[in-house]
Amino acid sequence: MDLCYLDACEVLKHYKSGKISPVEVLQAHIERYEQVGAEINPFTQRMFERALQQARAAEQAYQRKKARPLEGVITAIKDETYIRGEVTTNGSRLLQNNIADVTDPVPERLLAAGCIFHARTATPEFSVASYTWSDLWGVTRNPWNTDITPGGSSGGSAAALAAGLCTIANGTDMGGSVRIPAAQCGVVGLKASHGRIPEIPPYNVDPYVHHGMLTRSVRDMVLLYNLISGPHPVDLMSQMAKEPVASVPLDLRGLKIAVSLDLGFFSLDDDVRSNTLAYAETLRGLGADVELVTLDWDARCIRTAQIHQGAQMGHMLREKYDRAEYHDQLTSYVKHYFSLSSAASPQRILEANDYAQHMWQALEKVFQTCDFLLCPTVCSTRVPADFDYSRDTLEIDGVEVDPVKGWFMTYPFNTLSRCPVLSVPSGFAANGVPTGVQLVGQPYADTRLLQLGLGIEAELGVFLHAGNRPLDLQVVKA
Repeated sequence: MDLCYLDACEVLKHYKSGKISPVEVLQAHIERYEQVGAEINPFTQRMFERALQQARAAEQAYQRKKARPLEGVITAIKDETYIRGEVTTNGSRLLQNNIADVTDPVPERLLAAGCIFHARTATPEFSVASYTWSDLWGVTRNPWNTDITPGGSSGGSAAALAAGLCTIANGTDMGGSVRIPAAQCGVVGLKASHGRIPEIPPYNVDPYVHHGMLTRSVRDMVLLYNLISGPHPVDLMSQMAKEPVASVPLDLRGLKIAVSLDLGFFSLDDDVRSNTLAYAETLRGLGADVELVTLDWDARCIRTAQIHQGAQMGHMLREKYDRAEYHDQLTSYVKHYFSLSSAASPQRILEANDYAQHMWQALEKVFQTCDFLLCPTVCSTRVPADFDYSRDTLEIDGVEVDPVKGWFMTYPFNTLSRCPVLSVPSGFAANGVPTGVQLVGQPYADTRLLQLGLGIEAELGVFLHAGNRPLDLQVVKA
Protein backbone atom coordinates (compact mmCIF):
# COMPACT_ATOMS: atom_id res chain seq x y z
CA MET A 1 0.00 0.00 0.00
CA ASP A 2 1.41 3.34 -1.07
CA LEU A 3 0.95 5.34 2.14
CA CYS A 4 2.21 8.60 0.70
CA TYR A 5 -0.37 8.62 -2.11
CA LEU A 6 -3.53 7.47 -0.37
CA ASP A 7 -6.25 10.06 -0.60
CA ALA A 8 -8.08 11.15 2.54
CA CYS A 9 -11.08 8.91 1.89
CA GLU A 10 -8.81 5.85 1.66
CA VAL A 11 -6.77 6.89 4.69
CA LEU A 12 -9.89 7.29 6.81
CA LYS A 13 -11.26 3.94 5.68
CA HIS A 14 -8.02 2.19 6.65
CA TYR A 15 -7.75 4.08 9.95
CA LYS A 16 -11.25 2.94 10.91
CA SER A 17 -10.52 -0.68 10.00
CA GLY A 18 -7.21 -0.63 11.86
CA LYS A 19 -5.29 -1.64 8.76
CA ILE A 20 -3.00 1.38 9.07
CA SER A 21 -2.52 4.08 11.70
CA PRO A 22 -1.97 7.85 11.59
CA VAL A 23 1.52 7.26 13.00
CA GLU A 24 2.45 5.02 10.06
CA VAL A 25 1.15 7.51 7.49
CA LEU A 26 2.91 10.45 9.11
CA GLN A 27 6.16 8.51 9.32
CA ALA A 28 5.86 7.66 5.63
CA HIS A 29 5.43 11.35 4.77
CA ILE A 30 8.42 12.26 6.93
CA GLU A 31 10.55 9.61 5.25
CA ARG A 32 9.49 10.91 1.84
CA TYR A 33 10.38 14.43 2.91
CA GLU A 34 13.84 13.27 3.93
CA GLN A 35 14.25 11.80 0.43
CA VAL A 36 13.05 14.70 -1.70
CA GLY A 37 12.30 17.72 0.48
CA ALA A 38 15.58 19.51 -0.15
CA GLU A 39 15.16 19.20 -3.91
CA ILE A 40 11.58 20.46 -3.99
CA ASN A 41 11.65 22.85 -1.01
CA PRO A 42 7.90 22.91 -0.31
CA PHE A 43 7.94 23.59 3.45
CA THR A 44 8.82 26.69 5.45
CA GLN A 45 8.32 25.10 8.87
CA ARG A 46 8.14 21.49 9.99
CA MET A 47 6.34 20.42 13.17
CA PHE A 48 7.11 16.70 12.87
CA GLU A 49 7.65 15.94 16.57
CA ARG A 50 4.44 17.66 17.62
CA ALA A 51 2.61 15.93 14.79
CA LEU A 52 3.90 12.51 15.92
CA GLN A 53 2.43 13.13 19.36
CA GLN A 54 -0.88 14.10 17.77
CA ALA A 55 -0.78 11.04 15.51
CA ARG A 56 -0.36 8.77 18.54
CA ALA A 57 -3.36 10.47 20.16
CA ALA A 58 -5.35 9.99 16.93
CA GLU A 59 -4.38 6.32 16.90
CA GLN A 60 -5.83 5.97 20.39
CA ALA A 61 -9.00 7.82 19.35
CA TYR A 62 -9.64 5.18 16.70
CA GLN A 63 -9.02 2.41 19.21
CA ARG A 64 -11.57 4.00 21.57
CA LYS A 65 -14.06 4.57 18.70
CA LYS A 66 -13.91 8.30 19.44
CA ALA A 67 -12.41 9.52 16.17
CA ARG A 68 -13.55 12.81 14.65
CA PRO A 69 -14.40 13.10 10.91
CA LEU A 70 -10.80 13.82 9.77
CA GLU A 71 -8.97 12.28 12.71
CA GLY A 72 -5.31 11.80 11.89
CA VAL A 73 -5.40 13.16 8.31
CA ILE A 74 -1.94 14.61 7.64
CA THR A 75 -2.38 18.19 6.46
CA ALA A 76 0.02 20.84 5.14
CA ILE A 77 -1.00 24.45 5.79
CA LYS A 78 0.01 27.41 3.65
CA ASP A 79 2.36 29.86 5.37
CA GLU A 80 -0.15 32.64 4.77
CA THR A 81 -2.92 31.07 6.83
CA TYR A 82 -3.28 32.31 10.39
CA ILE A 83 -3.16 29.85 13.27
CA ARG A 84 -3.19 31.50 16.67
CA GLY A 85 0.18 31.42 18.40
CA GLU A 86 2.11 30.22 15.35
CA VAL A 87 4.56 32.05 13.10
CA THR A 88 2.99 33.09 9.78
CA THR A 89 5.54 34.65 7.44
CA ASN A 90 3.67 34.89 4.13
CA GLY A 91 7.05 34.48 2.50
CA SER A 92 8.33 37.86 3.72
CA ARG A 93 11.50 38.71 5.60
CA LEU A 94 9.47 41.47 7.23
CA LEU A 95 7.21 38.84 8.83
CA GLN A 96 9.64 36.10 9.78
CA ASN A 97 8.81 36.58 13.47
CA ASN A 98 5.12 37.35 12.97
CA ILE A 99 2.92 35.46 15.47
CA ALA A 100 -0.74 35.11 14.51
CA ASP A 101 -3.25 36.17 17.16
CA VAL A 102 -6.26 34.58 15.43
CA THR A 103 -7.04 31.36 13.57
CA ASP A 104 -8.58 31.43 10.11
CA PRO A 105 -11.96 29.69 9.80
CA VAL A 106 -10.68 26.92 7.50
CA PRO A 107 -7.83 25.66 9.72
CA GLU A 108 -10.12 26.12 12.71
CA ARG A 109 -12.59 23.68 11.15
CA LEU A 110 -9.88 21.30 9.97
CA LEU A 111 -8.38 21.16 13.47
CA ALA A 112 -11.81 20.63 15.02
CA ALA A 113 -12.35 17.73 12.61
CA GLY A 114 -9.10 16.07 13.72
CA CYS A 115 -6.53 17.03 11.06
CA ILE A 116 -2.85 16.97 12.01
CA PHE A 117 -0.86 19.98 10.79
CA HIS A 118 2.69 18.75 10.32
CA ALA A 119 4.17 21.51 8.11
CA ARG A 120 3.66 24.99 6.73
CA THR A 121 3.99 25.38 2.96
CA ALA A 122 5.87 27.93 0.91
CA THR A 123 4.28 30.91 -0.81
CA PRO A 124 5.71 33.86 -2.73
CA GLU A 125 6.04 37.01 -0.68
CA PHE A 126 2.58 38.27 0.29
CA SER A 127 1.15 35.66 -2.14
CA VAL A 128 1.34 38.12 -5.05
CA ALA A 129 2.84 35.82 -7.69
CA SER A 130 1.84 32.75 -9.67
CA TYR A 131 5.18 31.08 -8.96
CA THR A 132 6.61 30.20 -5.53
CA TRP A 133 9.92 31.64 -4.40
CA SER A 134 10.94 34.24 -1.87
CA ASP A 135 14.10 35.76 -0.51
CA LEU A 136 13.17 34.29 2.87
CA TRP A 137 12.53 30.66 1.87
CA GLY A 138 14.16 30.19 -1.52
CA VAL A 139 12.76 28.52 -4.63
CA THR A 140 10.03 25.87 -4.49
CA ARG A 141 10.16 23.47 -7.44
CA ASN A 142 7.74 21.27 -9.34
CA PRO A 143 8.23 17.61 -8.34
CA TRP A 144 7.48 16.48 -11.90
CA ASN A 145 10.23 18.68 -13.37
CA THR A 146 12.33 20.65 -10.91
CA ASP A 147 13.31 23.25 -13.51
CA ILE A 148 9.67 24.35 -13.62
CA THR A 149 7.52 26.27 -11.14
CA PRO A 150 4.82 24.38 -9.22
CA GLY A 151 2.69 27.49 -9.68
CA GLY A 152 1.59 29.87 -7.00
CA SER A 153 0.79 31.26 -4.72
CA SER A 154 -0.15 27.96 -3.04
CA GLY A 155 2.79 26.30 -4.78
CA GLY A 156 4.28 24.72 -1.68
CA SER A 157 0.97 23.04 -0.86
CA ALA A 158 0.54 21.58 -4.35
CA ALA A 159 4.18 20.49 -4.62
CA ALA A 160 4.00 18.78 -1.23
CA LEU A 161 0.80 16.97 -2.17
CA ALA A 162 2.11 15.83 -5.54
CA ALA A 163 5.40 14.70 -3.99
CA GLY A 164 3.66 12.55 -1.39
CA LEU A 165 4.50 14.72 1.61
CA CYS A 166 0.96 15.12 2.97
CA THR A 167 -2.55 13.71 2.47
CA ILE A 168 -4.28 17.07 1.90
CA ALA A 169 -3.23 20.72 1.87
CA ASN A 170 -4.89 24.10 1.96
CA GLY A 171 -4.47 27.16 -0.21
CA THR A 172 -5.91 30.55 -0.99
CA ASP A 173 -7.01 31.91 -4.35
CA MET A 174 -7.19 35.61 -5.29
CA GLY A 175 -6.36 35.15 -8.96
CA GLY A 176 -5.84 31.41 -9.33
CA SER A 177 -3.54 30.63 -6.42
CA VAL A 178 -5.19 27.26 -5.75
CA ARG A 179 -5.99 26.28 -9.33
CA ILE A 180 -2.66 27.24 -10.97
CA PRO A 181 -0.57 25.00 -8.68
CA ALA A 182 -3.22 22.29 -8.83
CA ALA A 183 -2.82 22.17 -12.61
CA GLN A 184 0.98 22.45 -12.53
CA CYS A 185 1.30 19.61 -10.03
CA GLY A 186 -1.44 17.24 -11.21
CA VAL A 187 -3.84 17.55 -8.28
CA VAL A 188 -7.38 18.83 -7.74
CA GLY A 189 -8.13 22.43 -6.71
CA LEU A 190 -11.41 24.20 -6.02
CA LYS A 191 -12.36 27.86 -6.04
CA ALA A 192 -15.80 27.74 -4.49
CA SER A 193 -18.42 30.41 -5.08
CA HIS A 194 -17.54 33.48 -3.06
CA GLY A 195 -18.99 33.19 0.43
CA ARG A 196 -19.40 29.41 0.43
CA ILE A 197 -16.14 28.87 2.35
CA PRO A 198 -15.56 31.45 5.08
CA GLU A 199 -12.49 33.66 5.19
CA ILE A 200 -11.06 35.93 7.85
CA PRO A 201 -11.64 39.71 7.72
CA PRO A 202 -10.72 41.90 5.96
CA TYR A 203 -10.03 39.43 3.12
CA ASN A 204 -13.57 38.07 3.21
CA VAL A 205 -15.05 41.32 1.86
CA ASP A 206 -12.95 41.09 -1.30
CA PRO A 207 -14.97 38.97 -3.76
CA TYR A 208 -11.78 37.88 -5.53
CA VAL A 209 -10.46 36.15 -2.39
CA HIS A 210 -11.26 32.50 -1.71
CA HIS A 211 -9.95 29.93 0.74
CA GLY A 212 -9.73 26.40 -0.62
CA MET A 213 -8.14 22.99 -0.54
CA LEU A 214 -5.84 20.91 -2.72
CA THR A 215 -6.55 17.20 -2.89
CA ARG A 216 -5.67 14.06 -4.83
CA SER A 217 -9.27 13.30 -5.72
CA VAL A 218 -12.60 14.98 -6.28
CA ARG A 219 -14.15 12.75 -3.64
CA ASP A 220 -11.68 14.20 -1.13
CA MET A 221 -12.70 17.68 -2.24
CA VAL A 222 -16.35 16.84 -1.58
CA LEU A 223 -15.47 15.47 1.87
CA LEU A 224 -13.54 18.62 2.76
CA TYR A 225 -16.00 21.05 1.20
CA ASN A 226 -18.76 19.64 3.38
CA LEU A 227 -16.62 20.18 6.49
CA ILE A 228 -15.17 23.65 5.83
CA SER A 229 -18.03 25.40 4.01
CA GLY A 230 -20.97 27.16 5.58
CA PRO A 231 -21.58 30.25 7.72
CA HIS A 232 -18.93 31.37 10.19
CA PRO A 233 -19.44 34.08 12.82
CA VAL A 234 -16.50 36.23 11.67
CA ASP A 235 -17.46 36.29 7.99
CA LEU A 236 -20.50 38.29 6.92
CA MET A 237 -20.08 37.05 3.34
CA SER A 238 -20.53 33.43 4.44
CA GLN A 239 -23.98 33.96 5.93
CA MET A 240 -25.89 31.86 3.44
CA ALA A 241 -27.56 28.49 3.91
CA LYS A 242 -25.08 25.63 4.06
CA GLU A 243 -25.37 23.39 1.02
CA PRO A 244 -23.92 19.93 1.74
CA VAL A 245 -22.84 17.99 -1.32
CA ALA A 246 -24.06 14.42 -1.56
CA SER A 247 -21.40 12.07 -2.94
CA VAL A 248 -23.55 11.26 -5.95
CA PRO A 249 -21.78 11.37 -9.33
CA LEU A 250 -23.52 13.42 -11.97
CA ASP A 251 -24.51 11.44 -15.05
CA LEU A 252 -22.66 13.01 -17.97
CA ARG A 253 -25.11 11.73 -20.57
CA GLY A 254 -26.97 14.67 -22.04
CA LEU A 255 -25.02 17.35 -20.19
CA LYS A 256 -24.15 20.36 -22.32
CA ILE A 257 -20.53 21.43 -21.86
CA ALA A 258 -19.15 24.49 -23.62
CA VAL A 259 -15.44 24.51 -24.44
CA SER A 260 -13.34 27.63 -24.86
CA LEU A 261 -9.69 27.04 -25.61
CA ASP A 262 -8.57 30.64 -25.18
CA LEU A 263 -11.38 32.57 -23.41
CA GLY A 264 -11.08 34.96 -26.34
CA PHE A 265 -7.48 36.13 -26.01
CA PHE A 266 -5.01 33.72 -24.36
CA SER A 267 -2.14 32.06 -26.24
CA LEU A 268 -1.55 28.35 -25.52
CA ASP A 269 1.27 25.85 -25.70
CA ASP A 270 0.46 23.13 -28.23
CA ASP A 271 0.34 20.41 -25.59
CA VAL A 272 -2.04 22.41 -23.39
CA ARG A 273 -4.31 22.90 -26.40
CA SER A 274 -4.17 19.24 -27.46
CA ASN A 275 -4.73 17.93 -23.91
CA THR A 276 -7.73 20.22 -23.45
CA LEU A 277 -9.26 19.05 -26.74
CA ALA A 278 -8.57 15.43 -25.82
CA TYR A 279 -10.24 15.94 -22.43
CA ALA A 280 -13.28 17.48 -24.12
CA GLU A 281 -13.42 14.55 -26.52
CA THR A 282 -13.29 12.15 -23.57
CA LEU A 283 -16.30 13.88 -22.03
CA ARG A 284 -18.09 13.56 -25.37
CA GLY A 285 -17.31 9.86 -25.33
CA LEU A 286 -18.90 9.63 -21.88
CA GLY A 287 -22.15 11.02 -23.26
CA ALA A 288 -21.85 14.77 -22.79
CA ASP A 289 -22.88 17.17 -25.54
CA VAL A 290 -19.65 19.14 -26.03
CA GLU A 291 -19.39 22.21 -28.21
CA LEU A 292 -16.73 24.84 -28.88
CA VAL A 293 -17.85 28.37 -28.04
CA THR A 294 -16.41 31.82 -28.57
CA LEU A 295 -16.15 34.41 -25.80
CA ASP A 296 -15.52 38.02 -26.80
CA TRP A 297 -13.27 38.68 -23.81
CA ASP A 298 -9.94 40.36 -24.49
CA ALA A 299 -6.85 41.56 -22.64
CA ARG A 300 -9.00 43.97 -20.65
CA CYS A 301 -9.60 40.93 -18.43
CA ILE A 302 -5.99 41.36 -17.27
CA ARG A 303 -6.43 45.05 -16.61
CA THR A 304 -9.71 44.45 -14.79
CA ALA A 305 -8.08 42.00 -12.40
CA GLN A 306 -4.98 44.15 -11.89
CA ILE A 307 -7.02 47.24 -11.09
CA HIS A 308 -9.25 45.38 -8.64
CA GLN A 309 -6.34 43.70 -6.90
CA GLY A 310 -4.47 47.00 -6.75
CA ALA A 311 -7.44 48.73 -5.16
CA GLN A 312 -7.98 45.99 -2.59
CA MET A 313 -5.02 43.79 -1.64
CA GLY A 314 -2.47 46.09 -3.25
CA HIS A 315 -3.71 49.09 -1.28
CA MET A 316 -3.56 47.18 2.01
CA LEU A 317 -0.03 45.97 1.33
CA ARG A 318 1.22 49.36 0.18
CA GLU A 319 -0.15 51.02 3.32
CA LYS A 320 1.83 48.62 5.51
CA TYR A 321 5.01 47.93 3.59
CA ASP A 322 5.62 50.43 0.80
CA ARG A 323 8.09 52.42 2.88
CA ALA A 324 11.67 53.35 2.22
CA GLU A 325 12.93 51.55 5.32
CA TYR A 326 11.39 48.27 4.11
CA HIS A 327 12.34 48.30 0.43
CA ASP A 328 15.67 46.52 0.78
CA GLN A 329 13.88 43.62 2.49
CA LEU A 330 11.20 43.21 -0.19
CA THR A 331 11.47 40.88 -3.18
CA SER A 332 11.88 42.41 -6.62
CA TYR A 333 8.43 41.26 -7.69
CA VAL A 334 6.67 42.76 -4.65
CA LYS A 335 8.16 46.17 -5.42
CA HIS A 336 6.96 45.74 -9.01
CA TYR A 337 3.53 44.70 -7.73
CA PHE A 338 3.35 47.89 -5.68
CA SER A 339 4.15 49.89 -8.78
CA LEU A 340 1.43 48.16 -10.82
CA SER A 341 -1.19 48.35 -8.10
CA SER A 342 -0.69 52.08 -7.54
CA ALA A 343 -2.44 52.64 -10.88
CA ALA A 344 -5.84 51.81 -9.36
CA SER A 345 -7.45 55.25 -9.64
CA PRO A 346 -11.21 55.73 -9.10
CA GLN A 347 -11.73 56.13 -12.86
CA ARG A 348 -9.90 52.90 -13.61
CA ILE A 349 -11.82 51.08 -10.89
CA LEU A 350 -15.05 52.18 -12.56
CA GLU A 351 -13.77 51.00 -15.95
CA ALA A 352 -12.79 47.66 -14.44
CA ASN A 353 -16.21 47.21 -12.90
CA ASP A 354 -17.85 48.01 -16.24
CA TYR A 355 -15.72 45.44 -18.02
CA ALA A 356 -16.46 42.83 -15.34
CA GLN A 357 -20.14 43.27 -16.17
CA HIS A 358 -19.35 42.77 -19.86
CA MET A 359 -17.49 39.56 -18.97
CA TRP A 360 -20.49 38.23 -17.07
CA GLN A 361 -22.95 39.05 -19.85
CA ALA A 362 -20.82 37.06 -22.31
CA LEU A 363 -20.54 34.08 -19.98
CA GLU A 364 -24.22 34.24 -19.05
CA LYS A 365 -25.08 33.78 -22.73
CA VAL A 366 -23.06 30.56 -22.71
CA PHE A 367 -24.88 29.38 -19.59
CA GLN A 368 -28.25 29.99 -21.26
CA THR A 369 -27.67 26.86 -23.34
CA CYS A 370 -24.84 25.01 -21.54
CA ASP A 371 -24.52 23.53 -18.07
CA PHE A 372 -20.76 24.07 -17.65
CA LEU A 373 -17.79 25.74 -19.30
CA LEU A 374 -14.50 23.88 -19.86
CA CYS A 375 -11.20 25.67 -20.49
CA PRO A 376 -7.50 25.22 -19.70
CA THR A 377 -6.20 26.20 -16.26
CA VAL A 378 -2.74 27.34 -17.36
CA CYS A 379 -1.56 28.26 -20.86
CA SER A 380 1.99 26.99 -20.53
CA THR A 381 3.89 24.45 -18.43
CA ARG A 382 7.27 26.00 -19.27
CA VAL A 383 7.53 28.80 -16.70
CA PRO A 384 10.82 28.41 -14.80
CA ALA A 385 10.87 27.85 -11.06
CA ASP A 386 12.83 31.07 -10.52
CA PHE A 387 10.74 33.20 -12.91
CA ASP A 388 10.43 36.85 -11.88
CA TYR A 389 7.71 38.91 -13.53
CA SER A 390 9.49 42.11 -12.61
CA ARG A 391 12.42 41.32 -14.91
CA ASP A 392 11.64 38.32 -17.14
CA THR A 393 9.66 38.03 -20.36
CA LEU A 394 7.49 35.11 -21.38
CA GLU A 395 6.56 33.84 -24.83
CA ILE A 396 3.77 31.36 -25.57
CA ASP A 397 3.13 29.99 -29.05
CA GLY A 398 5.38 32.64 -30.54
CA VAL A 399 3.61 35.50 -28.78
CA GLU A 400 5.11 37.55 -25.95
CA VAL A 401 2.51 37.62 -23.18
CA ASP A 402 2.00 39.65 -20.03
CA PRO A 403 4.56 38.23 -17.56
CA VAL A 404 2.30 38.77 -14.56
CA LYS A 405 -0.97 37.28 -15.79
CA GLY A 406 -0.49 36.12 -19.36
CA TRP A 407 0.22 32.43 -18.72
CA PHE A 408 -2.79 31.28 -16.68
CA MET A 409 -6.53 31.46 -17.29
CA THR A 410 -7.88 31.52 -13.75
CA TYR A 411 -8.40 35.15 -12.71
CA PRO A 412 -11.41 35.86 -14.99
CA PHE A 413 -13.32 33.59 -12.62
CA ASN A 414 -12.13 35.57 -9.61
CA THR A 415 -13.61 38.58 -11.36
CA LEU A 416 -16.77 36.47 -11.82
CA SER A 417 -16.34 35.16 -8.31
CA ARG A 418 -19.81 33.69 -7.79
CA CYS A 419 -19.00 31.00 -10.37
CA PRO A 420 -17.39 27.94 -8.73
CA VAL A 421 -14.40 26.44 -10.56
CA LEU A 422 -12.85 23.00 -10.22
CA SER A 423 -9.38 22.42 -11.69
CA VAL A 424 -8.59 18.79 -12.52
CA PRO A 425 -5.63 17.18 -14.32
CA SER A 426 -5.92 16.68 -18.08
CA GLY A 427 -2.65 14.91 -18.90
CA PHE A 428 1.03 15.72 -19.27
CA ALA A 429 3.00 18.20 -21.33
CA ALA A 430 6.09 17.23 -23.28
CA ASN A 431 8.35 18.37 -20.43
CA GLY A 432 6.69 15.99 -17.97
CA VAL A 433 4.66 18.66 -16.18
CA PRO A 434 0.93 17.98 -15.76
CA THR A 435 -1.69 20.07 -17.52
CA GLY A 436 -5.11 20.93 -16.13
CA VAL A 437 -8.55 22.04 -17.16
CA GLN A 438 -11.06 24.21 -15.36
CA LEU A 439 -14.67 23.09 -15.03
CA VAL A 440 -16.69 26.26 -14.46
CA GLY A 441 -20.14 26.08 -12.89
CA GLN A 442 -23.03 28.49 -12.92
CA PRO A 443 -23.21 30.97 -10.01
CA TYR A 444 -23.45 29.28 -6.61
CA ALA A 445 -23.91 25.85 -8.25
CA ASP A 446 -21.08 24.32 -6.21
CA THR A 447 -23.00 21.11 -5.55
CA ARG A 448 -23.66 20.42 -9.21
CA LEU A 449 -20.05 21.24 -10.14
CA LEU A 450 -18.58 18.91 -7.55
CA GLN A 451 -20.98 16.16 -8.59
CA LEU A 452 -19.82 16.66 -12.18
CA GLY A 453 -16.28 16.13 -10.95
CA LEU A 454 -17.38 12.98 -9.14
CA GLY A 455 -19.04 11.74 -12.32
CA ILE A 456 -15.88 12.27 -14.37
CA GLU A 457 -13.69 10.70 -11.69
CA ALA A 458 -15.98 7.66 -11.52
CA GLU A 459 -15.34 7.08 -15.22
CA LEU A 460 -11.68 8.10 -15.55
CA GLY A 461 -10.25 7.28 -12.14
CA VAL A 462 -7.99 9.48 -10.04
CA PHE A 463 -4.93 11.03 -11.68
CA LEU A 464 -2.56 10.33 -8.78
CA HIS A 465 -3.93 6.83 -8.22
CA ALA A 466 -3.26 5.45 -11.69
CA GLY A 467 0.47 4.85 -11.44
CA ASN A 468 1.21 8.51 -12.06
CA ARG A 469 3.98 9.70 -9.75
CA PRO A 470 6.79 12.21 -10.08
CA LEU A 471 9.30 10.01 -11.86
CA ASP A 472 12.29 10.58 -9.63
CA LEU A 473 10.55 9.72 -6.35
CA GLN A 474 10.63 6.37 -4.60
CA VAL A 475 7.42 4.89 -3.24
CA VAL A 476 7.08 4.28 0.51
CA LYS A 477 5.01 1.15 1.02
CA ALA A 478 3.44 -0.70 3.91
